[in-house]
Amino acid sequence: MRIVVIGTAYPYRGGLAAFNERLSQQFVAEGETVEIVTFTLQYPGFLFPGKTQFSDDAAPVGLSISRKVNSCNPFNWVSVGRSVAALKPDVVLFAYWMSFMAPCFGTIARVAKRANPSTKMIGLVHNMIPHEPNVMDKLFPSYFVHAMDGFVALSQSVVDDIALFDKKAKPKAFSPHPIYDHYGKILPREEALQRLSLPTDCRYILFFGFIRAYKGLDLLLSAMADERLKTRNVKLLVAGEFYGSPDPYMNQVKALGLEENVIFCSDYIPNDEVNRYFSAADIVAQPYKTATQSGVSQVAYHFEKPMVVTNVGGLSEIVPDGKVGYVVEPNPTSIADALDAFFTKGLGLDFEQNMKAEKQKYAWSKMTDTVRKVVNGI
Repeated sequence: MRIVVIGTAYPYRGGLAAFNERLSQQFVAEGETVEIVTFTLQYPGFLFPGKTQFSDDAAPVGLSISRKVNSCNPFNWVSVGRSVAALKPDVVLFAYWMSFMAPCFGTIARVAKRANPSTKMIGLVHNMIPHEPNVMDKLFPSYFVHAMDGFVALSQSVVDDIALFDKKAKPKAFSPHPIYDHYGKILPREEALQRLSLPTDCRYILFFGFIRAYKGLDLLLSAMADERLKTRNVKLLVAGEFYGSPDPYMNQVKALGLEENVIFCSDYIPNDEVNRYFSAADIVAQPYKTATQSGVSQVAYHFEKPMVVTNVGGLSEIVPDGKVGYVVEPNPTSIADALDAFFTKGLGLDFEQNMKAEKQKYAWSKMTDTVRKVVNGI
C-alpha cells in the first residue's frame, strides 16, 4: 500500500510532528511505502505564540519527508493536491488537529481525489473541536470532513465530535493514542536528578509540555498550596515552554507562597532530554480543563510513571482510576486529594507494575491496523 501522510513533521517540532513520524515509521516497518508531505509555512505568527516552530533535533531516520504545503496559500493547495495525485497513493492520511487547517487539507483532498478517484482520503483526527475554540471552529470543519472518505480518531469523544459535522455517516473508528516510545530509556532516578541538577531528597510531581490555558497549570498550582502538600518535601517540576505570558503563573506562585515548592524549566524540552524529566518524577500531573487525549499520558506510559489526570475528554479512557493513577475532577481540591493519597499510601510501585501490563494496549501496530480497517470498510 502506498500512503501519503499530510501534516506536521520535521523540521517542525512538537508532539504532533513526533506522532506523524512515529506512525509513518510503523507503516514502513510493516512493509508499506510512505511519503510525508509537510509544511513550508505551518502557521502565521499570530497562531504560534511560542519561541519557534522548528526543531533542533536530528531528522528522523528512514523517512521520506518533503516540504510542500503553505497553509495560507490557496494556489499552493491546488498545486499540492496535484502533486499528491501524481504519486498515485492508495491512501492519503490527513493528520488534522485544528480548524485553521480545514480549508488547506480539504482543498488538497478534493484536488487529489478528482485526479485519482480510487485514492482513499482518511482524516486522522486529534481534535475536531479545539481546546480553545474560536469562530473558525464553526465555519471550517465541515469543509474538511466532507472531503474525507473515513476517519480515525484518538478518543471516543473526538469520534462523537466528527459526527456533528458528518451528515453521511462515513466510516469512523477510535484507536487510542499509541505510546511515545522514542524518547530514550528509563534512567535511574538518581542519575536523572543529577542531570537536572535537582536534589535527590525530594519527591517530584511533573507537569510536562507546552503551557497553555486549557492545560490547567493554575489548578495544579492552587493544589500545591494545600497544606498537605505544601508541608511535605514535594516539589512541582514544570517542564515546558509558555504559550503566552508566564506572568499569571509567576504571580500565582508568589501569591500562594510557593517559591520554594515549584521549579520552572520553561524552555522547549529537546527529545534527548525528555527521559531526564520523566525518570526524575514520582508522578505526572495533567490537570487539564478540556482535553481529547494527551500525548503526555503516552510518554508517561513509556516511562512507567503513575499519573493524576482530570476527568475531561478522553483522558479517563487511558488512565484507569486506581490502577495506574487517579482520575479526578478539574479542581484544586480533587487534585490535591489525589496527590496526597499517592504520597501518603506509597502506591508508586504498585501503579508502575500495573503500567507495564496496561501499556501493551497502546502499540503502534494497533493504530496502523485501525487505519487499514477504515480503508477496507470504504
